[in-house]
Amino acid sequence: MVCSKPNQGTVLNSWKAVWVVLSDDGVEFYKKKTDHSPKGMIPLKGATLISPCQDFGKRTMVFKITTEKKQDHFFQASHVEEREFWVKDIKRAITCIQGGKKFARKSTRRSIRLPETVNLTELYTLMKDQDDGVRELKLEQDNRVFNHCFTGATVVEWLISKGKARNRPEALMLATGLLNEGFLQPAGDMSKGAESAEQTAFLDHTNALYYFADSGFFCEGYSSDEDVLLKEEFRGNIIKQGCLLKQGHRRKNWKVRKFILRDDPAYMHYYDPTKGDDPLGSIHLRGSVVTAVEYVPDAKKYDIDGNLFEIITSDETHYFLQAATAEERKEWIKAVQAVSKGGK
Repeated sequence: MVCSKPNQGTVLNSWKAVWVVLSDDGVEFYKKKTDHSPKGMIPLKGATLISPCQDFGKRTMVFKITTEKKQDHFFQASHVEEREFWVKDIKRAITCIQGGKKFARKSTRRSIRLPETVNLTELYTLMKDQDDGVRELKLEQDNRVFNHCFTGATVVEWLISKGKARNRPEALMLATGLLNEGFLQPAGDMSKGAESAEQTAFLDHTNALYYFADSGFFCEGYSSDEDVLLKEEFRGNIIKQGCLLKQGHRRKNWKVRKFILRDDPAYMHYYDPTKGDDPLGSIHLRGSVVTAVEYVPDAKKYDIDGNLFEIITSDETHYFLQAATAEERKEWIKAVQAVSKGGK
């Protein structure tokens, strides 16, 4: 994976793109992927990790590794899912080192004894087939409604019925591989509670819930103003998702929020990326106007740093957002414009 790493040796504290590799006992970073020797290595023995890191308010994908000698190292992933995958693996590596065990990210396949001929990407594509794949359902559990998800038992039975596994133990190994490679994600307390330091266990159970990593999964809850979120808002296809800085309507402070853009109906829901699956609120985009802006009223100059855009809804509500780069701002504006015109 390529991360951005700040150059701590300069006054400007500039960021540079580096190629990052997680080894048995440290994080190695290279100037480019083809380099044979690392530019540096961060030892993980006795290290701690903080994510998301708030030291760089305008950068939303940053995590911090602090070594045993109290040296801070900052990394920024390209999107939130990538950051979470790296954070998860680095934390496991730190835990393994503390317990005297050896950690290697590439050992997932071998640790669960998957044949080298198994192509998890192809298997995932087959599972997502709308006609012949694993059916996504709306399931109720613990007074919550989980949309676009399925049970662990359903996955195991599908793998057997399609001839991908001969029995339940084999199917369980395949499902575990899909889970630990990030194709499947746990939903609900039971499946989330099956995570250990080395890998996450897949549960062949009717009460263990999972969902596809790039699906429209959401857990119905309440918005920040305690109005029930209508399930119709979540029926549209996901057009774009990622983290942006959002200005609050009351205190005018800026906070990192994860945004999910859907069409038909046209909505953007925003979440606290450090908490659960319930959205903090939503923006109805039908008939809205979105434009790039160079400044924000009531905002202090040191709070923001370019790449700003504004959404004005049909009821004249103004939302000010900030992307990490100019290209990212352009992509968001284009996507929101398309949805606002075509979505209901």
